[in-house]
Amino acid sequence: MVQVKKVKLGSQGLEVSAQGLGCMGMSSHYGPPKPEEDMIQLIHHSINSGVTFLDTSDAYGDNELLLGKALKGGWREKVQLASKFGITRVDGKPAARGRPDYVRAACETSLKRLEVECIDLYYQHRIDTRVPIEITMGELKKLVEEGKIKYIGLSEASPSTIRRAHAVHPITAIQLEWSLWTRDVEEEIVPTCRELGIGIVAYSPLGRGFLSSGPKLVEKFANEDFRKHLPRFQPENMEHNKNMFERVNEIAEKKGCTPGQLALAWVHHQGSDVCPIPGTTKIANLNQNIGALSVKLTPEEMAELESIASADAVKGDRYGEGLTTWKNSDTPPLSSWTS
Repeated sequence: MVQVKKVKLGSQGLEVSAQGLGCMGMSSHYGPPKPEEDMIQLIHHSINSGVTFLDTSDAYGDNELLLGKALKGGWREKVQLASKFGITRVDGKPAARGRPDYVRAACETSLKRLEVECIDLYYQHRIDTRVPIEITMGELKKLVEEGKIKYIGLSEASPSTIRRAHAVHPITAIQLEWSLWTRDVEEEIVPTCRELGIGIVAYSPLGRGFLSSGPKLVEKFANEDFRKHLPRFQPENMEHNKNMFERVNEIAEKKGCTPGQLALAWVHHQGSDVCPIPGTTKIANLNQNIGALSVKLTPEEMAELESIASADAVKGDRYGEGLTTWKNSDTPPLSSWTS
């Protein structure tokens, strides 16, 4: 088994495993919840293998409850635990929330569900475009001072939102979608993070499974799998997108690794300040993902992969209508806030 080293995430002192484990699919979004006993076994295997940076959210069904059970009996001390708040439903539609009373209530509920006294890294999952980021950050700063959270993160925030938030209290990590088929963050958001000394946590580094399984993935989607509704997975776009997978697969075969390992290695090669958090519900896939850490890419191979993954290589947005408004969001100026 590959040795999973620890890396510094951001400049505030947080150390995490160089690769994390996204836990969403165990409980929600990718079909029905998986058997609890199997998922606890998977989490324990992950920790024993050195993948100790666990990522959850209060928006992932009963995932926090699952992690709470998995981390009993001495396991909590071995992990870096990240959770998120801010996604709710209003009139049946997803909505983002960032008011101070909501931030506090969400954190305290997550602490209970996780059965922990402190969350290591607490993200605003999506930015509330009605609440100045300074207001949300003010409450998060209080939670740090009270010892309920150690470090603060944001997800899907614009460069200006990141700067404004960071001025209130240092941001440790920005979570964003980054993979061979999602590269728009490279233009402004990644440079902003690097300028401010903020770590980068890459979610969906395997393109929601596409970069490891290819087009055949679509045939296996359960009825409840939200990927069925994402533009990139629609037949008219998948016909185009499969070309990228075939070319990645060709390079992987030459390298003697899987296409998923190659795609994950590409994310790892973006820098020591980037930690991908691929999700899985199978021990075999977890072991395969860890194997990506030993795949070394030359500058020529990186350039070849990037030419395959150029801007026009992928058809379809990464989110459907309604959710696209959450991407890289701005908030109103502080002067507009009347509570």
